[in-house]
Amino acid sequence: MRAAHQGNLTEIAAGRDARKNATTECVKKVGGVLERDHTKLDAATKALADQQGVDLPVAPSAEQQRVLADVMAKAGSSAYDDAWLKAQDAAHVKTLGMIDHQIAKGENAQVTAAAKAARPIVAHHHSMVRGGTCHDGAATHTTPKTVHAGNGGQVALADEGVPAFVAVPAMAVGGVLIAGGAFWAAGRIRRHDTR
Repeated sequence: MRAAHQGNLTEIAAGRDARKNATTECVKKVGGVLERDHTKLDAATKALADQQGVDLPVAPSAEQQRVLADVMAKAGSSAYDDAWLKAQDAAHVKTLGMIDHQIAKGENAQVTAAAKAARPIVAHHHSMVRGGTCHDGAATHTTPKTVHAGNGGQVALADEGVPAFVAVPAMAVGGVLIAGGAFWAAGRIRRHDTR
């Protein structure tokens, strides 16, 4: 949950900054989608952390802060958009790798179910920044029409020489834990719905 919260804080900050400092409308739109989705996911993460008595950090990790600072230093230039898209592509590849690993090897049924629920959201985010390129039109949809599960993140990590079973940085763990909070919150809403 701590890593999920830090990942959310990072994505919210990155999205907000892109809306303010990107030079293209596409990157601004994608930033808005990431800010919106990660704000919702973080609310669920906070609720789950409160329920389980987990203290959450107040800021992204040092590495996440470094990446954000590097991108923000290019604000208002075309170099900003390129750096932002590359950082988002890398982050989403890692998150998909962790989600795929959890789905394939996870021992906690709730976390695995949450990973399955989060995968379409993360895959949609990745589709908007894939290859470090902003994909026009993708940012206007709130959910993907189709998601091809495949083995995306694991293959991408293997291409980089990283075995698929190796744990990835906190930002990737965050995607799985974020999903856990979202899954838990959705379950509570369904259980308490009196319609």
